[in-house]
Amino acid sequence: MPRVPGKSKAKHRSGCPVSISLEILGDRWSLLIIRDLMIRGFRTFKEFQRSGEGIATNILAGIITGVAEETDGRRVNYRLTEKGIGLAPVLLELLIWGARHEETGAPCALIENMEKNRQVLLAEVRRRWRERDPTPLQVEGQWRWP
Repeated sequence: MPRVPGKSKAKHRSGCPVSISLEILGDRWSLLIIRDLMIRGFRTFKEFQRSGEGIATNILAGIITGVAEETDGRRVNYRLTEKGIGLAPVLLELLIWGARHEETGAPCALIENMEKNRQVLLAEVRRRWRERDPTPLQVEGQWRWP
């Protein structure tokens, strides 16, 4: 497999891709932060705190980046990096898998639609990231995507 440009040369426990991925993601909150950035449109630390998940943002170096707001330099808006947006297919599969195998609040029809339209949904997530479109895919539990 060819080396990806900008790929980290950090020392890892082993050469196993699953082990390395788990080292990078670090803990149970990492994917929740990525979910909130990618799907809910969260951008600020305050929004992460209000999510009810007990999330801290200091664990995702290289996956998210913070930029001070132009109008208030004390306020930081977070955004997925290219490395972070690359997790979109993983997050989508986890969402589908979790809803299929456990009781969740996600309606069955929604999950079936996501399964059938994976590529459309992922293309929309990537478009919003690329264009810096802050419109969330989900607002107050309601999904909004083509």
